[in-house]
Amino acid sequence: MKKLYDILADTGIEKLIGKDDVAISNVVFDSRKVQPGDVFVAVPGTLVDGHRFIDAAVGRGAVAVVCENMPQKTDEKVVWAKVKNSAFALGQMASNFYGRPSEKLKLVGVTGTNGKTTIVTLLHQLFTGLGYEAGLLSTIVNKVNHKEIKSTHTTPDALSINHILREMVDAGCGYAFMEVSSHAIVQERIAGLHFAGALFTNITHDHLDYHKTFKAYIAAKKKFFDDLPREAFALVNVDDRNAGIMLNNTRAKKYSYALKTMADFRGRLVEDEFSGLQMVLDNRDFYSPMVGSFNASNLLAVYAAAVLLEQDKEEVLVQLSSLRGAEGRFEVLRSPDGIVCIVDYAHTPDALKNVLETILDIGGGAGQLITVVGAGGNRDKTKRPEMAAIATLLSNRVILTSDNPRNENPEDILQDMKAGIHSAHKNTTLIIPDRREAIKTAVALANTGDIVLVAGKGHEKYQEINGVRHPFDDRQVLTEIFKTR
Repeated sequence: MKKLYDILADTGIEKLIGKDDVAISNVVFDSRKVQPGDVFVAVPGTLVDGHRFIDAAVGRGAVAVVCENMPQKTDEKVVWAKVKNSAFALGQMASNFYGRPSEKLKLVGVTGTNGKTTIVTLLHQLFTGLGYEAGLLSTIVNKVNHKEIKSTHTTPDALSINHILREMVDAGCGYAFMEVSSHAIVQERIAGLHFAGALFTNITHDHLDYHKTFKAYIAAKKKFFDDLPREAFALVNVDDRNAGIMLNNTRAKKYSYALKTMADFRGRLVEDEFSGLQMVLDNRDFYSPMVGSFNASNLLAVYAAAVLLEQDKEEVLVQLSSLRGAEGRFEVLRSPDGIVCIVDYAHTPDALKNVLETILDIGGGAGQLITVVGAGGNRDKTKRPEMAAIATLLSNRVILTSDNPRNENPEDILQDMKAGIHSAHKNTTLIIPDRREAIKTAVALANTGDIVLVAGKGHEKYQEINGVRHPFDDRQVLTEIFKTR
């Protein structure tokens, strides 16, 4: 057990009632999980304010409460600590409770709209391939070395992060690679973490349902770099025009990478085919089984980060050339009769545009391109018509369908998407709400040499409808359809 004063270090206490030398069993921010001897942190959430559940937490045996607003009456048997920002305090407390595990690792965070999952996955594969013990925190899966832990969020809550990082330290990991979402930054889920490096990929239209404005979305990403320690590295993709903003106020050492402009780490895509790509990477010829200019950028980012982590350049290139990307990211499947099907997580306008342009560049227009795409429910509605417009502009045929409708009516989502279709493309666009039928129709419309893109869900093995996750895997559905052709 730890003493409360150790757990409260660096949390910014404004007022303390009671003695802080009480022993603490656990740190909890969900009142339903409180056990006798715990400290409860009341965090104002986006939907529910944790301050409402202080009495419930005390009733369940909490011996200390950390909050932003003290109740009018305070139980004398409980220690009370008032802080300015309880979400920030929770991050610090989580780190303290688990023995500051991020300081015992070289932790690298990757942020940006697109590419996060691929980059952290490749970094983890690379460093384990180089012989290191390493951890991974990603949208798809969390790993302690090769042990998999189910992932539920792009970036978990502060307690979960520090618990997993502690597992990594105890398992002998020296490195850890994690996705850092804009939500996590704003909600202080990474407060208290010590980063050895941060990487910025790009920033495009996404999550405006949460951030409200693009300016606020950029500011969220920038905060990650503003908070970096002086000894860390800040690596940004200067092919993105907003990259410089990330570096404006950071104390970290500044580095850049790019395919199209001058940078500290340069790359150039030479050849791109469905079987792989060839590029010049830091003045060295390089081949990868991955596909697309966006993956060339991702590979360059991984190489640069590895070099900044003091790895040998030649050894990095050897390992990197054999690695494959994250599950459901431009994953190529082929039907027995020669139809190329691509499953990709693209769920933003820019990501969809990148994938479609890559397919067109590689395919050379030899066959028709048929795109199956939807948009998630209870998320940013403004990107729906934009995604439909991009799909219809760059594809020969488009089938609009359900993604994860969540608690929205799929028909309403599809109507929002339909608004983005130009009149010239209405005759080449179908609307099929049932995703399985939509994919089946796309394959039925395809002939040998054609390409079918199934976008939006990628690695996901479920479809969320009215709060229930039903088993659904785009790749499995395609495989089943191939057998019936």
